[in-house]
Amino acid sequence: MILLDRGDAWAAFFKPSGFHVHPPENTEFRVPRDKIFLYAARRFMKTHVYPVHRLDAGTCGVLLMALDPQTAAFLARQFQNRDVEKTYHAVVRGWPADAGRVDLPLELDSTGEPAESLTLYRTLSRLEIPQPVGRRHPTARYSLLELEPKTGRFHQIRRHMNRISHPVLGDAMHGDSHHNRFFREKMGVGGLCLKSHALGFTAPEGPRRLRAPDDDKWSRVREMFRNPLRPE
Repeated sequence: MILLDRGDAWAAFFKPSGFHVHPPENTEFRVPRDKIFLYAARRFMKTHVYPVHRLDAGTCGVLLMALDPQTAAFLARQFQNRDVEKTYHAVVRGWPADAGRVDLPLELDSTGEPAESLTLYRTLSRLEIPQPVGRRHPTARYSLLELEPKTGRFHQIRRHMNRISHPVLGDAMHGDSHHNRFFREKMGVGGLCLKSHALGFTAPEGPRRLRAPDDDKWSRVREMFRNPLRPE
């Protein structure tokens, strides 16, 4: 358990990949208790804690929790009002533009109705491997991106990147199974390559901006991209 920072009524943690933030709402989908981060945080803090936002089970990085219902509501309103600065890092298939925006509506998971959705991104680094994956290209190209989701839709980054043909590596639902397998078996990087890298919010004590450390997987990812062809 890594505690990144805390105040009198809130705490921020590093959530490892593979942990659900809280028990699934669908009771038919069972998750072992030791894979639910909420319970681990309560044991660590020795008090009740309240999650104020979500991260996918496969996503690691900054996770914010409150220590009382009033602070939970105070922090949750910032997410609802889009006052939180969310920065993610991801590895995607292909070479997107040096910077761009994905302004495509996404269907709400509750009603299926399309809703405005905006993700900004910039390319941090590029990598080309002289080996074909699939049948379309003689080499395999990947990019390390920094992304800012300006709205908070379900699987927003994963769905948006897939819709512009640059899916996130390791995404079994919205990604490319050939490149997922290649990255896992040949490059030694398995699982979803998506990280909640930094979070900026206003705590009751004042503004905070927290950054997540790299775990072993993300240290390996950055080593892979350390000396590749970079965007001009």
